[in-house]
Amino acid sequence: MTIKIGEKLPEGTLAEFIEVESAGCSLGPNSFQVSDLVKGKKVVIFGLPGAYTPTCSAQHVPGYVAHAADLKAKGVDEIWCIAVNDAFVMGAWGRDQKVNGVVRMLADGNAAFSKALGLDADFSKSGMGTRSQRYSMLVENGVVKQLNVEQGGKFDVSSAETMLAQLG
Repeated sequence: MTIKIGEKLPEGTLAEFIEVESAGCSLGPNSFQVSDLVKGKKVVIFGLPGAYTPTCSAQHVPGYVAHAADLKAKGVDEIWCIAVNDAFVMGAWGRDQKVNGVVRMLADGNAAFSKALGLDADFSKSGMGTRSQRYSMLVENGVVKQLNVEQGGKFDVSSAETMLAQLG
């Protein structure tokens, strides 16, 4: 069952490759509980099939990087990119995409969180196994306020521009 507007995010763990060691975060992959990360925050989350894939690399991530300041001006605390890849790949892709700390590149390595959201997809025909559908959502204090799920390999409703328009 796909998560719906008004529902609370499911429990889950995501991993992030940390480039600079800080209090509580060591260099390299670190695991985080989703419920801890969203507590008291307004977060834009966008999910996509995978790192380095064409639409994801050419449009989806660059759009959120380009509009990060606009989203933050509308009260967004954090922007997350979630893909079914490991934290090493997400870290490298973030460096390649020059996210520069404005988009958190979070790994859902085994697709557990994507499955819990009901937003997983079977990409076996392309040799990619279980992945995430392409989507975006606005989450406030763990509750979904907006949800935009793409249909059939499209890139029409999950862009940063759509999210900005929804934020008013």
